[in-house]
Amino acid sequence: MPEHIVPPKVYVGIFLSLMVLTAATVAAAYVNLGPFNIVIALAIASVKATLVVLFFMHARYSPGRTHMVIIAAVFWLAIMLALTLSDYVTRDRDVTVNAQITGMLGT
Repeated sequence: MPEHIVPPKVYVGIFLSLMVLTAATVAAAYVNLGPFNIVIALAIASVKATLVVLFFMHARYSPGRTHMVIIAAVFWLAIMLALTLSDYVTRDRDVTVNAQITGMLGT
């Protein structure tokens, strides 16, 4: 199986892109966007992870089976995150009131 040789310019470009995205992550941390701070941080992290997987792990030049495994892994991660989020959303917000109702505080 012949290997694809990536020119060093590509690696330098990806490295510089990752540095710019890291600076954007730090800059976004200092801006108060309310609940969208985490959305921006995760979006930037997703782009950085995609660049690493595609170029440094050579997934861009790999056969279709590898692409299918990567897609299946991302799909499985999405399922796990959705289940975790659904559990988090359905929890009570005020634990103290819940504890008082059930008599756990002794009042």
